[in-house]
Parts: sequence; C-alpha cells; structure tokens
Amino acid sequence: MRIVAGLIRGKQVDQAQAILLNSTKAASRYVIQTLKSAVSNYSQLNPDTRAGDNELYIKEIFVDEGPTMKRMLPAPMGRAYRIRKRSNHLTIVVDKGNPVKK
Repeated sequence: MRIVAGLIRGKQVDQAQAILLNSTKAASRYVIQTLKSAVSNYSQLNPDTRAGDNELYIKEIFVDEGPTMKRMLPAPMGRAYRIRKRSNHLTIVVDKGNPVKK
C-alpha cells in the first residue's frame, strides 16, 4: 500500500486517478476508492468553492499500521505456524492550490 501511496503523493487528483487506473498493484483499487471519498468530503466541507479534479491536489497521503489478525496453520509433527494477516489505515488529504514541492 505504501508503494502505491508514494506514486501519487503531491500530484493533482486527475493525474493520480490516471496513475491508479493504470497501476497493476492490487492496492491501487482501494487507494482510488479512498481518493474519491476524500474529494467528495472536500466538496461537502467547502460547498461555496467549486473545485474540479484538475484544481485539487493530494496534500498528504500516508499509510499507518492497522490491526493484525493472528491465525494458525497446521505444520508437520504436531506443530503450528503462525500466520499474520496484516491490515492498514489509509489517510488522504486533498486541498485546492499549488502542491508544495519538497
């Protein structure tokens, strides 16, 4: 997920959507879904400002560790292997204006 987030960091929303649609990573599907939600939230919080996808840019995007589900897999000689099914929290902040280059 962090690899896909790094691809679109600081880009305009329409450019980011194009990158995500052409990405072969499975995480890009979830990132584009969250990006659409962030744009919708921006338009809900700023009803007086009409901002298109080409005016908004990704101000912040970060991926934090989420809960880990622990499972057991039977192994030879009565043992068990631990399987950790990791998840994450994705946060995207969009804003209007010019992106800040670092």
